Amino acid sequence: MNADRDYATRLLAWFDVHGRHDLPWQHPRTPYRVWLSEIMLQQTQVRVVIPYFERFVAALPDVRALAAAPQDTVLALWSGLGYYARARNLHAAAKVCAELHDGDLPRDPDALRALPGIGRSTAGAILSQAWGDPFPILDGNVKRVLARRHAVEGWPAQPKVEKQLWAIAETLLPTTRLADYTQAQMDFGATLCTRHNPACLLCPVNVDCAAFAQGRVDELPTPRPTKALPEREASVLLLEDTKGRVLLEKRPPTGIWASLWSLPQADDEARAIDWLHAHAPGLVDAADIDASRRLLPVQHGFTHFRLRLQPLHWHGLAARHHVRDNDALRWVARDELATLGIPAPIRTLLLAPRIASED
Repeated sequence: MNADRDYATRLLAWFDVHGRHDLPWQHPRTPYRVWLSEIMLQQTQVRVVIPYFERFVAALPDVRALAAAPQDTVLALWSGLGYYARARNLHAAAKVCAELHDGDLPRDPDALRALPGIGRSTAGAILSQAWGDPFPILDGNVKRVLARRHAVEGWPAQPKVEKQLWAIAETLLPTTRLADYTQAQMDFGATLCTRHNPACLLCPVNVDCAAFAQGRVDELPTPRPTKALPEREASVLLLEDTKGRVLLEKRPPTGIWASLWSLPQADDEARAIDWLHAHAPGLVDAADIDASRRLLPVQHGFTHFRLRLQPLHWHGLAARHHVRDNDALRWVARDELATLGIPAPIRTLLLAPRIASED
């Protein structure tokens, strides 16, 4: 048996004993459930995804239900998972499937990759797990495993390095048990061939690992070039009326937190007050503008920058007629917050606002 075939055989034998066989998307393993799990698992750990997945499929059990759901419902179900573009793409892809593919995910790889949010690796994961088709995957775990096994130099996200890894992944595909093989790769990378302190002595395929043989496991894969993340600041308005409702504003359809409901936000405090005068004239009397409570700042990290939000809080406001609910501005009761897609740091602020120290 050649080394490549032996790799798949050894990995599957390990998976049969040590792999994860009771994940909710495996029972039943339908194309829709596999697709949803793969999208949720991007940038997110299995233990975090499981309760979100179960809640999502309970509310929207198939492609047609997802396609027909309002965007606010989809984002509310996703709220807390982060990377909300995934949810918007998922919703858009479901609509395409409903319109062009009779309400099902297409099995054709080109049609599948044409859907919003589905790249080559996600398509491979869906095709192999849902239908047992011979397509490779190349998520972060697999990149790490293959870079070590073949001593591939360079940051795996670089196009030339990624191309090399794809070529290797193609050669390792077994002829049977494609769904198990795909899951085995993900489990192996997540539990044994981990980023830090990999369990090389327990590894079922260490006999063919170049990094292990060369003593370079800690060096590979080549880490991403590091640079300090820029920091941004903004002010948000936490406005509560006499009924305890909060005023939320819908974010634009593109950009950070696109289409989510959040607190009114501006670049600084002066611009936040300008927003208040423009969108809710008279809601806060001129004499009370300086009477806001400054809450503790909220820190949140994005991929390319860190954001520091300074909340300004007024409560007991009269909800005047000129702040009626509309498509972009809405008074929301506390018990209704769960029905809307709200960014995690904003939801945390709404549920537990903390007053800044007077010191």
